[in-house]
Amino acid sequence: MPLVGAIVADRLVKHYGRRPAVRGVSFSIQQGEVVGLLGPNGSGKSTIIRILTGYLPPSGGAAWIQGLDVAEEPLAIRRDIGYVPEDAPIYDSMRVGEFLRFMAEIKGVSGKAARRAVGSACERLALAPVFKVGIGKLSRGYRQRVAIAQALLSDPPILVFDEPTNALDAYQVIAIRELIRSFAGERTVLVASHVLTEIEKIATRVMILLDGTLLTAAALAETRHAPSFRLRIAGPRPGVVAALGKVRGVLSADLDASASANTYVVATDSRPEIAADLARAVVDQGFSLIELTDVKPDLERVFLDLTQRTVEARAA
Repeated sequence: MPLVGAIVADRLVKHYGRRPAVRGVSFSIQQGEVVGLLGPNGSGKSTIIRILTGYLPPSGGAAWIQGLDVAEEPLAIRRDIGYVPEDAPIYDSMRVGEFLRFMAEIKGVSGKAARRAVGSACERLALAPVFKVGIGKLSRGYRQRVAIAQALLSDPPILVFDEPTNALDAYQVIAIRELIRSFAGERTVLVASHVLTEIEKIATRVMILLDGTLLTAAALAETRHAPSFRLRIAGPRPGVVAALGKVRGVLSADLDASASANTYVVATDSRPEIAADLARAVVDQGFSLIELTDVKPDLERVFLDLTQRTVEARAA
C-alpha cells in the first residue's frame, strides 16, 4: 500500500466494456478531513465512490478503507463507512422511525444500542417532527436527512456522500451543507459533486476529476496564478497605480471593476514581505490606505485553468 490514510486509492482503473470510466486514479484522505471530489457529470465520480464503498470491483489498481482492501473485504469495509448515494433508496411505505430501526438491525445494531443510535441520529438530523410520518409523505429535504441518518447508525468513522444536495431547495442545501461541515475532525468525509460552489463551501480540500482522470488532489494549491491583493486606496488613480507599480515584485495593478471605487487588484510574486511593502508605498506617497486583503485563489478559476490545460494538452 504505497499511500497512507483513512481512504486510499492507488492507480484505480475501471472499464465498462471498452469504455474507460476511471483512468489510474490515486489519492489519499487523512482521518478527519472533509474532501470534495469535483467533476462534471460523467467524469467518473460515482464509479470511484462505488469502488471505495465495496459495491463495484475495480478493473485495475487497488483501494483501502481503514487499511482494508476493498476488493478483498467489501463486507468488512462497509462497517466502517456510512454511505449516502445519489437519490438514496429509502422505503416510502415505512415510517421514519421504522425505517431507521430496520436499518440499524441490518447494520448489526440492536436492542438498547439501536434505540440509542436511532435517537442520536434523529437528534442530529432534527427528525423528531417526522419520526412517525410515512417516508412517502416527506419533502425532498427530509428524505435526504433520513438517508444521512441511516448512514450514522453504526457510528462509522468514514462518511461518503454522492451529490448530497442534488435537487434540494436553497434552505435545504444550506442545512445539509452545514451538517456535513460539522463532521470535520470528527469523521473522515468524502463528498462527490458536480456543483462547484457547493464543494467550495463544504470541503477543506478539493480534488478535481475530468474524464476519469484526477487532475489534482489539492485544487487550491494547484493554481498557477500569482498571489494577489485587494487594496482600497483614497487618492488619484495615476498616482496610486504608479506607487504600486514601483514595489518590487508587483506584476500588475489595476482598478477592480467589480468592487467599489478606489479598489485595486495587485498581482505579485510570492515574497512574504510584499504586503507590508505595498502598504508602505501607498502611505509614503500620502495616500490613505483604507483596506488591504489577501485574495485567495478562486476555485472556479482553478477548475477552469486545470481543465483547459488538460484539454489543450490532449489536443496537442
